[in-house]
Amino acid sequence: MQYVVQGGHPLSGRIRPSGNKNAALPIVAAALLCDEPVHLTNVPRIRDVETLVELLKSVGAQAEWTSRNALTIHAKSIHAAQLNPELCRNIRASILLAGPLLARCGEVVLPPPGGDVIGRRRLDTHFLALQQLGASFDVNGAYTIRASKLKGADVFLDEPSVTGTENALAAATAAQGTTVLRNAASEPHVQDMARFLVAMGASIDGIGTNTITIQGGRPLHGCTHEIGPDHIEVGSFIGLAAVTKSEITIERAGVEHLRSTLMGFERLGVVCRIEGEDLVVPSGQEMVIRSDMGGAVPKLEDQPWPAFPADTMSIALVTATQCSGVIVIHEKMFESRLFFVDKLIGMGARIVLCDPHRAVVVGPSKLHAAQVESPDIRAGMAMLLAALCAEGESIIDNVRQIERGYERIDERLRALGAKIERVEDRRSR
Repeated sequence: MQYVVQGGHPLSGRIRPSGNKNAALPIVAAALLCDEPVHLTNVPRIRDVETLVELLKSVGAQAEWTSRNALTIHAKSIHAAQLNPELCRNIRASILLAGPLLARCGEVVLPPPGGDVIGRRRLDTHFLALQQLGASFDVNGAYTIRASKLKGADVFLDEPSVTGTENALAAATAAQGTTVLRNAASEPHVQDMARFLVAMGASIDGIGTNTITIQGGRPLHGCTHEIGPDHIEVGSFIGLAAVTKSEITIERAGVEHLRSTLMGFERLGVVCRIEGEDLVVPSGQEMVIRSDMGGAVPKLEDQPWPAFPADTMSIALVTATQCSGVIVIHEKMFESRLFFVDKLIGMGARIVLCDPHRAVVVGPSKLHAAQVESPDIRAGMAMLLAALCAEGESIIDNVRQIERGYERIDERLRALGAKIERVEDRRSR
């Protein structure tokens, strides 16, 4: 499928972010820990979530969409088996089943997970954490993980991996005794998963910090849980408003999790206004990049939470092309994430890619329409923003990548006045 985008038109209106994709995935996986029904609301109906739901069904869990964004999971009886390799290749989130299936079945055979091609994404943290909780593992094409009994432990994660923390949280909830997770990730989606586990009966202290204490082995029960708003989508909408010079109100934006995001965009000269639970991006902003003290060239860089999110870097880079001044974009976490900038350069952006991690952006640049491809979820959304501010008709190929992370994005943007159509790939006709 393709998006055909008529760029250069201002937008206006109100938009609500979907439920957090990176919270929904570990929460759906963690529903396997409980043998009673779990009801989830505000679940983003995106490809990655639907694929994970199919994986749950493949191990015997019942899962039913009771409305557009409500999901009921009942894992009364599940079985250990090798997970479907094809489904696992489609999403990286299949790794999130390791902890819950290990806890319920004592064994899981996990084919290599897929996901975005943004550089090497190591899995060592997952297995080293599970090993400290009593598991053993073999690697022979697939990953076979076994544990006759999980026991609490003092676990230091060798990196603050989000999914590694989530797998360790799931396993520690089932393990007998106390577990302390140190150097844990603390992103909003990790916090949301921890709150979900508490709603099921788990005892967890230190939520939102990098030291989490779990009193494991408590009985778990069914619950109802609402997925929180996606702060990465909020960042995408801030960038959308900025590059199209539009006023957009982002409803129920989860403003308590936006400090680093707002600071990053302020460095680009994009200032937002908080109104209760909503975030307003005003139109008519000067969008002048703020130099460092002494007039030095500023740098925008990602770091583990609570710093500027890695998944918002692609959006920030496109936004910078429409701002006056010079800035260094330093993507520290993934060595291939910036490779999409050649497509922006082809649209007229003035960018120097220094190495896989750093790009110098000189703005503003007048972008022109082009036919481009979506290489991954976040870069695909960034290219969609570029197309919406470029003059003329752009075509974005491989939009299924974007739709893995953004629910009905074409419909929601049309509601703001965007001229975007989802069409069958013209090349296949």
